[in-house]
Amino acid sequence: MKKTAVVILNWNGSKYLKQFLPSVLSNTDLELAELIVADNGSTDDSIKILEADFPQVRTIKLDKNYGFAEGYNLALKEVDAEYYVLLNSDVEVSRDWLTPIIRKMDEDPSIGAAMPKIRSFHQREYFEYAGASGGFIDRFGYPFCRGRILNELEKDNGQYDDTIDVF
Repeated sequence: MKKTAVVILNWNGSKYLKQFLPSVLSNTDLELAELIVADNGSTDDSIKILEADFPQVRTIKLDKNYGFAEGYNLALKEVDAEYYVLLNSDVEVSRDWLTPIIRKMDEDPSIGAAMPKIRSFHQREYFEYAGASGGFIDRFGYPFCRGRILNELEKDNGQYDDTIDVF
C-alpha cells in the first residue's frame, strides 16, 4: 500500500488523459503515491489509451457513468491509502506538487483536508483558485475564494503562499 492514492475520475475524457496525465506521471513521486484512473463507464477510447500509453497507472473500470460523487465513492472503495487525492482529469500539475501537501498533513494530524493553489491553465501567472477548500462565505452569504473574486483573477505574486485554516 502506498501512503497516498491520486485518483482521477474519467468519463469519455481520452483527450484529457492524453493531454494531462503525462504531467501527473512525471511530476508525482511514485514512491509516495499510486496513480489511479477510475473510469466512469466511458464509451470513447479512454480504456485503450490507458492500457496502451499508461500501463503504470492503475485503472478501475466502473460499469456505467455514476456521476462525480458516486463515481468517486465507488472507486475509493477499491483503494487503500492513508491519503486520497481527488484530481480532476483536466489538471496539469507542477513539479513536486504533492510532497509539500502530504508533509503538512503528516506534521499536523488535526488537518482533515488540504488543497494547493491552482493557477489558470491559459494564463499561468494568474490564479484559477488560490485555496479555501471549497471557498469562503462572507457575512452576506456570498461565496468567494483567495485569488479569484467572481470573474476577477489575481496574479500570483506569492501572496497566498501561506497555510490557512478554512473554518
